[in-house]
Amino acid sequence: MATESKNKQQNPKKANLLDHNSLKHLLDETANEVVKGRGYVEDVRMSNVRLLMGTVIIIIALVAQFYPKKFPENKNFLIGCIILYIVFCGLLQLIIYTKEKNAIMFTYPPSGSYNATGLVVSSKLPRFSDMYTLIIESADPKSISANKPVELTKSVTKWFTKDGVLVEGLYWKDVEGLINEYNKEPKKSK
Repeated sequence: MATESKNKQQNPKKANLLDHNSLKHLLDETANEVVKGRGYVEDVRMSNVRLLMGTVIIIIALVAQFYPKKFPENKNFLIGCIILYIVFCGLLQLIIYTKEKNAIMFTYPPSGSYNATGLVVSSKLPRFSDMYTLIIESADPKSISANKPVELTKSVTKWFTKDGVLVEGLYWKDVEGLINEYNKEPKKSK
């Protein structure tokens, strides 16, 4: 543990304060580290599906480009490739729009947990705004063991120094507090 904190002091996480994407990326990566540190294992199935669909799209484009026959002869083949390309691109966009939304991480439930669902960790940092929102919700919201979604909205200025260095202790504390809030047992009414 001592060497881990020493490494963090030697290699602080730094972002360009004028770059909205740099700030969000650093905060998202750090949130992933915190969630993994709490015993959640990342579920990469959705990423693998996206990669597979992207590979199929590239193969369709390459086959259409390097098909051995010249244009007038391969007209029907090219039309088929274009239709397949459009269909697979549409499916990929549909998956991203319906399943992923603003998600930065999907997890399995922690081992030894009574909870049957993993987490979906998502974030928002609107352009020209300093308000970063981190949301934790159940991967299966219809499950009986799903808890209510929780969210944290704070200004990024609370977690970064003037030089753009992330004050990890403060951010970790906030993210761990959000995880604790999500995992809290709901109060039962009598």
